[in-house]
Amino acid sequence: MKLTTGLLAAVLLLIGMAPSHAVVRIADDRGGRIGTYVDKYQGLRSSGEAVIIDGLCASACTIVLGAIPRDRICVTSHATLGFHAAWDFGANGRAITNPEATQMLYSMYPSSVKHWINARGGLTPHMIFLRGKELQALFKPCYLDAQASATKTPASAPAPVPAATTAVSHSAASAAISH
Repeated sequence: MKLTTGLLAAVLLLIGMAPSHAVVRIADDRGGRIGTYVDKYQGLRSSGEAVIIDGLCASACTIVLGAIPRDRICVTSHATLGFHAAWDFGANGRAITNPEATQMLYSMYPSSVKHWINARGGLTPHMIFLRGKELQALFKPCYLDAQASATKTPASAPAPVPAATTAVSHSAASAAISH
């Protein structure tokens, strides 16, 4: 029964999609370096592809919220966004918060996400999660949850690495997002 329902959803999705309306599915993406995600999402923004968030999108992955127009993002009931302060490795090898990179990351978010983050104490080393009805109040729900599993495979999830990078300046990231 589940297989039949899944196949039906896939067929309906494919019939309703023109070739120019490609979809990228994000799931199980724990983030990585800010610069890597700015570059990735700049290309995605230019492509015109829609984004389905259908699982975990945490850390630098959440840059997608500011890089892709809101009308091209939808969230499934499985979507979870995870936010925290950007960090680097300190001299002793421990993770230390990078205030400049944290501010850069925060500045990329839409105002509704900033308000949600602020209401929970801001970006700190502790991960905070946005999901469920709260998330669907900020971003449109995908009209058919099954469409996410019938489309492109998720972007590869890089191994956890520091979210901050010195290779991307605030102006470069802002320029990349504003295109």
